[in-house]
Amino acid sequence: MTRCTSTLTGHTEAILQVCFSPDGSKLATASGDKTVRLWDLLTETPIATLTGHTNWVQCVAWSANMSYLVSGSMDNTVRVWDPKTGKNLGNALKGHNDAVTSISFEPMHKNINCTVRVWDATLRKLIFGLSQHTAAVMAVKWGGEDVIYTASRDKSIKLWDSKEGKLIRTLNGHAHWINHIALTTDLVLRSGPFEPNSGIIGVPLKFSSAQEAFNKATERYQAHIKANSEKLVSCSDDFTLFLWDGLSSKKPITRMTGHQQLVNNVCFSPDGRYLASAGFDKSVKLWDGKTGKFLTTLRGHVGAVYQVAFSPDSRLLISSSKDSTCKIWDLKTFKLKNDLPGHSDEVFAVDWCPMGWGGGSGGKDKCLKIWKC
Repeated sequence: MTRCTSTLTGHTEAILQVCFSPDGSKLATASGDKTVRLWDLLTETPIATLTGHTNWVQCVAWSANMSYLVSGSMDNTVRVWDPKTGKNLGNALKGHNDAVTSISFEPMHKNINCTVRVWDATLRKLIFGLSQHTAAVMAVKWGGEDVIYTASRDKSIKLWDSKEGKLIRTLNGHAHWINHIALTTDLVLRSGPFEPNSGIIGVPLKFSSAQEAFNKATERYQAHIKANSEKLVSCSDDFTLFLWDGLSSKKPITRMTGHQQLVNNVCFSPDGRYLASAGFDKSVKLWDGKTGKFLTTLRGHVGAVYQVAFSPDSRLLISSSKDSTCKIWDLKTFKLKNDLPGHSDEVFAVDWCPMGWGGGSGGKDKCLKIWKC
C-alpha cells in the first residue's frame, strides 16, 4: 500500500475497529460514538449508519457468507445487522453482564448458513454460555475444527467444544492478562469462499448458489489445513507470547520473549510462515510461525504499536501506532517499505482487505482512511 485514496468522515468519536467484508466490497467501522458505519469500497462512500447501541461499539464481525454483520458494545449487548440494507435484525441480543469485547462466527465450512451457535443469529437466541473464566474474556476465536478458543484476563485460554459447549482443556502459562489471540486459519475462516486477489476492487464476487459457496469454502479450508495445522498464539501484559497446539496438548510449543512492554496484538501470516506481534515498546517483532523462533525486530514507530495485519499473500505487513502513522513492512528484506502518514492522532485499528488490494485504518481522529497498492 502506497497511497491514501480516501479520508472518510462521519464518526463523531474515535474509531475502535475497522473490518473488511470477506469479499472486499464493503468495510465496517465500530466507534465510540455508539454507532457502526458501513462503507462502499467501489465508490469509497458511506452506505449506512447503524444505530441502536447505547455505549461504545468495540467490535464488529462479518459472517463468511456476507449475510450478517454483528457488533458488540460496552452496553453489554450484541446486535445483528443486515449488511445489504444496514437494518437491525430484531432487538439486541442480551445475556452478557459486562462489555462485549470480541466476536467470532462459526466457519462457513462447518455450517452453510454461517449462523452463530453460541448466539444463533437466525433464531436470535442464546444457545449456551461458556462461563468458567474468572475475569473478563478479551478475545474469542471460532476455530476450524469444532473448537472455540477464549482468552481472558484470568491469564488462561480455554478450548470449548463448539457443538455442546463443554470445556476441552485449559491452557496456562501467562503471568498477566491475555490481550489477544490468533489462529493460523484466521484468514481462510474469515474469507470463506472468497479467494484473495480475485474479482475487481470493490465489486463483490458472485456464486450461483449457497451450496456452491459452501463447497468453495470447504475446499479452501481443507487445502489450507493440509498445509498448515491449526495453531494458536497468545500475547499478554506480561510482555510475552506463547505458541500453542491446543488441539493436541495443554503445554505450549514455546514461550516467546523480547518485548520490553505489554504485547497488545498478534497475528499469523496466511501461509503460516510468520508471526507478528505489536508492542507498547514501539516495536513490531517477527517470529517463525511454526517454531516461535525470534526472527527480527521492525523499528520505525515512535509510539506504542496497537495492531498488525498481514497481506493475504504473506509478503507485507501493516502496523498502526500511537504515533499517528501506519507503516508497511517488506517481509523479504525485513525493512520498512512505505510510511503511511495522514492521520492526525493515534491510529487504533487497521485491517488488510482479504482480497489483497489495500487496507483501512481508523483511530482517535475519527477518520477512516482507505489505502491502496
